[in-house]
Amino acid sequence: QVQLVESGGGLVQAGGSLRLSCVASGYTHSILIMGWFRQAPGKGREFLADINWRGGRASHADSVKGRFTISKDNAKDIVYLQMNNLKPEDAALYSCAVQTITGTDWSYWGQGTQVTVSA
Repeated sequence: QVQLVESGGGLVQAGGSLRLSCVASGYTHSILIMGWFRQAPGKGREFLADINWRGGRASHADSVKGRFTISKDNAKDIVYLQMNNLKPEDAALYSCAVQTITGTDWSYWGQGTQVTVSA
């Protein structure tokens, strides 16, 4: 129905920046909201930010507000997560997900992109 592919992860030094991308394909007309999440080893999944698919209104978790920014390229069905001033504790698997018209929760997930931050 909807396919999501993340990219942009990698190894970065503390204080550096990365921009993650999530490309949506398939039945993208059904998407209402796209969100970014992360999960570090031994920890639960953490919500980071989300954005309305069409309106562009965005929200950010307090834990990353001021450092991470979600945005959307409306012409290409791509959502970005700009991450600045990265810290070792930001290391995690970062995934995007969507809520759709027919879904009751986050219905589709990408496989994730790994972010590693060295001190």
